[in-house]
Amino acid sequence: MNVRATWSPLVRPAAGLILAVACAVFNTSITNAGAAQAEFLAPGDNLVVEGIPPIPAALVAEVGPYTESRSAVLLDWHPCQRSILIRTRFAEAAQLHRVLMPGGARTQLTFFREPVGDAEFEPVRGGCLVFSRDVGGGEFYQYYRHDLEGGLNGAQETLLTDGASRNTNARWSPDGRRLVYGSTRRNGRDVDLWLVEPREPKSTRLLAELDGGGWSALDWSPDGQRLLLRSYFSINKADLWLLDASTGVKTRLTPQDAAAQVAYLTGRFRRDGQAVYASTDRDSEFQQLVEIALDTFEHRCLSRDIPWDVEEFGLSPDGKTIALVSNEEGQGTLRLIEASSGRALPLPAMPAGSVSGLRWHPDSRELGFTLTSAQSPGDVYSLDLPGGRIERWTASETGGLDAKAFSSPELIRWKSFDERMISGWLYRPPARFTGKRPVVIDIHGGPESQFRPRFLGAKNYWVNELGVVLVFPNVRGSAGYGKTFLQLDNGLLREDSYRDIGSLLDWIEAQPDLDADRIMVTGGSYGGFMTLAVAANYASRIRCAVDVVGLSNMVTFLENTADYRRDLRRAEYGDERDPKIREFLNRIAPNNNAHKITKPLLVVQGRNDPRVPASESEQIVATVRSGNTPVWYLLAKDEGHGFRKKSNADFQFYATVLFMRQYLLPWTKPATPSANP
Repeated sequence: MNVRATWSPLVRPAAGLILAVACAVFNTSITNAGAAQAEFLAPGDNLVVEGIPPIPAALVAEVGPYTESRSAVLLDWHPCQRSILIRTRFAEAAQLHRVLMPGGARTQLTFFREPVGDAEFEPVRGGCLVFSRDVGGGEFYQYYRHDLEGGLNGAQETLLTDGASRNTNARWSPDGRRLVYGSTRRNGRDVDLWLVEPREPKSTRLLAELDGGGWSALDWSPDGQRLLLRSYFSINKADLWLLDASTGVKTRLTPQDAAAQVAYLTGRFRRDGQAVYASTDRDSEFQQLVEIALDTFEHRCLSRDIPWDVEEFGLSPDGKTIALVSNEEGQGTLRLIEASSGRALPLPAMPAGSVSGLRWHPDSRELGFTLTSAQSPGDVYSLDLPGGRIERWTASETGGLDAKAFSSPELIRWKSFDERMISGWLYRPPARFTGKRPVVIDIHGGPESQFRPRFLGAKNYWVNELGVVLVFPNVRGSAGYGKTFLQLDNGLLREDSYRDIGSLLDWIEAQPDLDADRIMVTGGSYGGFMTLAVAANYASRIRCAVDVVGLSNMVTFLENTADYRRDLRRAEYGDERDPKIREFLNRIAPNNNAHKITKPLLVVQGRNDPRVPASESEQIVATVRSGNTPVWYLLAKDEGHGFRKKSNADFQFYATVLFMRQYLLPWTKPATPSANP
């Protein structure tokens, strides 16, 4: 398929009328403000734009405040001071910042066009930190040392990895001398363990050759002699290993049973090094916190009274207290327990929201975390345990908008085709919007993920200004509801998750305040695949669809996704090399059923996507267009699995608003475009 970095001439008369009216109104406000602006926003040279009408500059001005929110994520505490390292965005992409006190200024440390990933201080003196960064969304992450001491500006970056392979999950040794990380350097497929002394970049050496793409180092033993490893096969199966940090020899820690579907997802050493704490669904529907003795391998459960997944935990440096987050119907709830007994410890009243990213200060008395809610885009807080005091370190902006006016999510449930109850979250528009409201069904990716009640970001514009109801379903196969539910869409059961959306459409039709004749479906990654599947299987029940970096055929996806992740996806979708599986996946592929997609489609893709190759979007665009269905296509040459640069994400949002105004919001139901026989 040949793509052109130009505006498509295929702008339909209806769109022209809408845009003309919109521009007249918007340009009047711009003129009154005395601003001399161009009539339309031109796409950058990095964008391929096909079928999308010109973006009115006045629309940019109107939507603008909703695109200006930012969030802050806690990354680490300084080892010798009461200051924190965070990631937040002030320009084009998220960068590292340092905050010296609660409510203090955010001092920027890195200045790249590309976003920066995880980062940690050197754990003894804190004179430097190590961070990760990729280029163009390709996810071939490299690690860099950033010096905080010396130099006019106190900053200097030094590359620690090879500059070409994918490098992940770096962990500092307790003495701050060594860094272990996983790398595909050897063959591009398997993730081996490598060691480097960050102060001596040329010291890099291979520690252990490993088979498979799911290996990661979780923790160092307190004496720095051993590493705790995880081998991840799927969200349903993952094992723990011990590895000698000098020889690279590994020993299995968890029971060996090829047939068992047991997952050990997180872990770290006890302070004395004689046991590890881990989360596992062994003998349970949910991930529980256990203590595993290294001499007997005996498991002791510490969270038996929590009927939810323990999704993350952190051990205080003195080894006395464990902070954990339990996923309670999607809400991340903070809990504290005594490490020796598992006894619950008291907590002060917490701010409303969902907790994540636990980080203990080295003094063991203060716990840091990130908290987000529908009214807060994500900020950093700390809890002083002895004093029971909670302090807020950052106050992220929401574009000048009153965050208190943003919609709060409601938990909804509906019965699916097999009588199973499915749940999701619904955001309603303000009361000034009367009558039946149009609905956007937004399906999460993964599929082993979960929509969590959270801040909507720019999508608050859809709710507050367009009067749209947003529904975020957690169909079968979503995480957070037990491992049985998690496996209900695996392999040959894939179409059952489509039927969950079909039942949601029935539920919407039964609601007196929702307009079943004006429904848009959207989603990203696997959610994009579900979007295309719904567009093909329920075309008569939706108005339009927006597919963001979605799979269009699981066979071609599995053949073309990055080598290091292919087997991990086969565990979920099935092995396309098996003739029975291949026939099934081809039969249900949206691209092979594109003649059924008769409602307008917007497709968004990053050219450098290593997970869902751009070819997946290109083939669905070409196939659906061949049936004369309107297709808008947006491709960013400098992005990967979703748009992370602000200018690109903004353009995507403007295009989506135009798409909704043309195809979802009009009261008159548009005729179904004819398809080729």
